[in-house]
Amino acid sequence: MAKRENKVFFAWEKRTGVLGFFGRARIRQILAGAAVLTVTVALFGRESDIRKVRATRAGIGVMFRAMSAYRADHAGACPKDLVELKTGGYVAELPKDAWGHTIRVVCPGQKDKLGFDVVSDGPGDELFSKVE
Repeated sequence: MAKRENKVFFAWEKRTGVLGFFGRARIRQILAGAAVLTVTVALFGRESDIRKVRATRAGIGVMFRAMSAYRADHAGACPKDLVELKTGGYVAELPKDAWGHTIRVVCPGQKDKLGFDVVSDGPGDELFSKVE
């Protein structure tokens, strides 16, 4: 009597190895969900960083205009401190960058020797806090 081969099998019995593991429908759904979640988190983090940079640039613009007005009114002289800009009415309050640091003014500037530099300390990393 010849041995009969079993022709009945379950779908998971034929799939072996890594490709068989990833071929299962539930695993594909979980991997697709994880991929979508990863992309969403990455894009949200990137957009958050872009918003912070834009807010900081706006604060730098406010401080630049205030310094320009102060120097125009005081024959090119620099204020002793930033509070002088506030008490003189050039700014309502001292602007802060998106990371909570007060925007600094270097007068005379390191880049513009006859003018001034408006500087943000950035996110707090040593890479961004150095003024060149």
